Amino acid sequence: MKEWKSGTFRPVYVLYGQDRYRMRQFVAGLTEKLLPEEERELGLVKFDMSETPVEEAVAEADTLPFFASRKLVIIRDQSVLTAAASAKEGGKIDHQTASLIEYINNPCDTSVIVFQVMAEKMDERRKVVKLLKEKGACIAFAELNEHELLQWTMKRAEEQKRTMRREAAELLLARTGKNMQQLAQEVDKLCLHAGEGGAIDELTVEKLIATTVEEDVFALIDAMASLQVDRALKLYADLLLRREEPIKIAALIASQLRIMLQVKELEQQSYSPQQMAGQIGIHPFRVKLASEKARKFKVATLGKHLNAIADLDYRMKTGQVDKTLGLELFLLSLAAS
Repeated sequence: MKEWKSGTFRPVYVLYGQDRYRMRQFVAGLTEKLLPEEERELGLVKFDMSETPVEEAVAEADTLPFFASRKLVIIRDQSVLTAAASAKEGGKIDHQTASLIEYINNPCDTSVIVFQVMAEKMDERRKVVKLLKEKGACIAFAELNEHELLQWTMKRAEEQKRTMRREAAELLLARTGKNMQQLAQEVDKLCLHAGEGGAIDELTVEKLIATTVEEDVFALIDAMASLQVDRALKLYADLLLRREEPIKIAALIASQLRIMLQVKELEQQSYSPQQMAGQIGIHPFRVKLASEKARKFKVATLGKHLNAIADLDYRMKTGQVDKTLGLELFLLSLAAS
């Protein structure tokens, strides 16, 4: 991007990896820098390697632009640069990569080619891939880890002249997951609500971002442990209204009880929340939530409830008990114990 600001563009870019959102952002940024808005209709050309041979895309790139200062050729690829296992979609087309190799060695000054490789990695055994790596054309887009996503989320709010508290960003990530497209939309929604110069805190996220089923199940367990039977039964009824299956709810309850049990055991071994998150394989916010809820239970009690929900799961799946009623009775037993 620093090169773009100085007006320098590489003849070929190869984008690959799991983070499709940032790949699309890269292409959008390149398009904006390379082509004025009035030239994009004629200067932007797209190809899909599952439908078109690569030599046709190369021929297009090697042709001078018509009524535009430059030409941007975007190629969606699942067969030319990927490993054979990932190339099934484009396997019916015989791609002549010799023309691409020739073009890479002698590119057209007025064209830029962008390969969007729909695979986690490329086939490095191929001659064309080795050449592209030598030319510095390949850019990996690995998924961001939780810390990077957290920083990215707060920075996106900052770019819109809003302040997002770290706790709010953690809650947002816990509710939206790692899908950056959805995360970006939710951040923009929160920024719109906060207004310029505004702040986004946990309460704002709680009000505006829908809870996950997992969070509702945690709340359900917490309500029963606190003897808030009416609240718990209302949460259960709300889950049923959202067409959540009792067997799925039971599985989620088992999962949350298991997490609470693991957290309690790891706390006894003096693990930090971050270490626990890595050990269990969940988001740190969920560890924090589980730790708070687990304080109301003894280790032995959690183990007993896990056995009970496993037995209920078997009886629901074998038709020995009505699913809806059986789960309701289990929830009442949590309060009773």
